[in-house]
Amino acid sequence: MKLRAAILVLAVAWPLSIWGSSPGLAQDLTLEGALSQGGLIYGRTLPGAEVTLDGRPVRVGADGRFLIGFGRDAAPEAVLELTLPDGTLARRTLAVEQRNYDIQRIDGLPQDKVSPPEEVLARIADEQAMVAEVRKADRPEPWFETGFVWPVTGPISGVYGSQRILNGEPKWPHFGVDVAVPVGTPVVAPADGLVVVAHHDMYYSGGTVLLDHGYGLTSAYLHLHEVSVEEGQMLRQGEPLGSVGATGRVTGAHLDWRFNWFDQRLDPALIVGPMPETP
Repeated sequence: MKLRAAILVLAVAWPLSIWGSSPGLAQDLTLEGALSQGGLIYGRTLPGAEVTLDGRPVRVGADGRFLIGFGRDAAPEAVLELTLPDGTLARRTLAVEQRNYDIQRIDGLPQDKVSPPEEVLARIADEQAMVAEVRKADRPEPWFETGFVWPVTGPISGVYGSQRILNGEPKWPHFGVDVAVPVGTPVVAPADGLVVVAHHDMYYSGGTVLLDHGYGLTSAYLHLHEVSVEEGQMLRQGEPLGSVGATGRVTGAHLDWRFNWFDQRLDPALIVGPMPETP
């Protein structure tokens, strides 16, 4: 898979397929973002409207703004439904771009390099459950409206969606973007957000920070050498949250940066855009 040079942008005001009628309905919905597996869409409709995605209720702000996201293996089509303030029902079938991912097969590895030992399975399950619970939050503050910048700049060493098959056993796909920079390199908040996880030693991800950006959008920073924030702390875009490390199950120093819209894992590269050129 090749990283995109720029975000795919969809900005539309559709003549929707509707039940009932509404003058000017074509102006009642706009979408912008990456309509793709791993993509995040910024939407806006009439204040007071209700929105669902494939039957799932979506938060709509007082100004009509909302977010929707598509995971790595999202289906080719998704159904967006609106109930406008006057009771008009509208439906649009979204065509979600399908992507090809890098798959690497490695055989002949010692089994302890493929699966974690039995004695740590309970710890892993507890940590995963804790993170999953945090990602259920649907906070009403639109902290994401600051936009996003890269939390650290440098060579990209790992991309979203790639997957390894070790000794014939498919492992979890990679759900983030890896930036390979030295231990101690500062990591900053890419947008305003609330610290909801600040953990110094998780089994897989080592030093870990999660930020909540509102409306179900969270970002994660893994393998940190230093975690310099506390849970409940509010960060503004550009403020430090820790430093790059090589903690957890890694082979070298890097930042693994991830995004979720609730349980849907998103591609940071589609949200933030191309890596800035560095000297």
